[in-house]
Amino acid sequence: MKKTDIITSKAQMVEFLAAGCKPKERWRIGTEHEKFPFLTDSLKPVPYEGERSIRALLEGLKERHGWAPIMEGENIIGLVDDHGGSITLEPGGQFELSGAAVSDLHQTCEEVHDHLSHIRDIGDKLGIGFLGMGFSPAWTLEETPIMPKGRYRIMRAYMARTGRLGRDMMFRSATVQVNLDFASEADMVRKMRVSLALQPLATALFANSPFTEGRANGYQSFRSAIWLDTDPDRTGMLPFVFEEGFGFERYVDYALDVPMYFVYRNGQYLDAAGQSFRDFLAGRLPALPGELPTLLDWENHLSTIFPEVRLKQFLEMRGADGGPWKSLCALPAFWTGLLYDSSSLDAAWDLVKDWSAEQRWQLRTDVPKLALKAQTGGRTLRDVARECLKIARAGLDGRGIIGCRQRSESLFLDALDEIVEFGETQSDVLLGLYRGRWRGDVSHVFRDFAY
Repeated sequence: MKKTDIITSKAQMVEFLAAGCKPKERWRIGTEHEKFPFLTDSLKPVPYEGERSIRALLEGLKERHGWAPIMEGENIIGLVDDHGGSITLEPGGQFELSGAAVSDLHQTCEEVHDHLSHIRDIGDKLGIGFLGMGFSPAWTLEETPIMPKGRYRIMRAYMARTGRLGRDMMFRSATVQVNLDFASEADMVRKMRVSLALQPLATALFANSPFTEGRANGYQSFRSAIWLDTDPDRTGMLPFVFEEGFGFERYVDYALDVPMYFVYRNGQYLDAAGQSFRDFLAGRLPALPGELPTLLDWENHLSTIFPEVRLKQFLEMRGADGGPWKSLCALPAFWTGLLYDSSSLDAAWDLVKDWSAEQRWQLRTDVPKLALKAQTGGRTLRDVARECLKIARAGLDGRGIIGCRQRSESLFLDALDEIVEFGETQSDVLLGLYRGRWRGDVSHVFRDFAY
């Protein structure tokens, strides 16, 4: 199966997803995290062009650390290394590391450490710092730069038609996520159900976006709230995943009904916003009349769907805010512990299997404001978190992979245990400072919490 293959049947699209199945010994962990570059003297966002710019950051990393450039026309828009990792740009200049697929969390944390050290090295020379939060705490949408990527031009225009906050999602939000493997269709279904049900818990544990344009916004995770008013066609908790018969084909049917954004041809993004992939399959796509899609077109389309958990040839956990250094290792640890050990996966399913679709949705809508204080089934999420962390810790200890300080991978859960023990999220910490020592001045977050 080649990505240039023309799609002639739905079976090929199903097979494309099923090709992600791999034996347990080949399961890997891929961590992605975004952060906000800022000018250290003015605390303003970093433009794409100029002496102190996103372009200069990318060029500096290319020259100093040997990354190969990713170009779009004359613009450098990312970097790639020899190990499968890449650095890419989100629409508002959010700097993202898409980490290599590694076999354990010690390697993940080493990768995070090296990446943050490298960008600080280049950033210090340019007077650029980096902040890990779920939402830009001070900048307006108007003063946020726009990166020169063709797909973002199309998405930006379409977002204005589908929800009030889509452009805020694009330009002012940031996340940390982990990508995990599955062994079979049945294994994918179990993992997707557990991770969808518990995604609001991850949102609560990693809540870190309480400010908008210099003021408290009333949320623990404003980034999470934004997704509720972005585009209902391509977001949400996917209740059909919990229905009998769910599998690769059902997800394909769902994805086919999500409106398209673009088609990529000859180095250009062609505007297909709102058009139908089903029409594309019939050769009736207005953007490319008479032409049939390839598997690469299908892969690109899957990347424009944004549910809380996204299925590609792996599963993407999408519920967490960007955050401080320790959270970048804690997020993959949480999900790896729950999903990569069969006993832990069974225990996690026992925890959520009786939750109704209404309960799952209520939790999803409550969490952005309430975080760990949200309730389901008469229990707070803080109580659920205690159980989940015990399950995840057992799963990681069971893997028996020893690293720094002669501890297993479960050491990366310590930061989450602390949050649950004290019932205080990172947003709570920031709000306490904002109302206390900072005296309502959000600018302190750039100096006190930059990487």
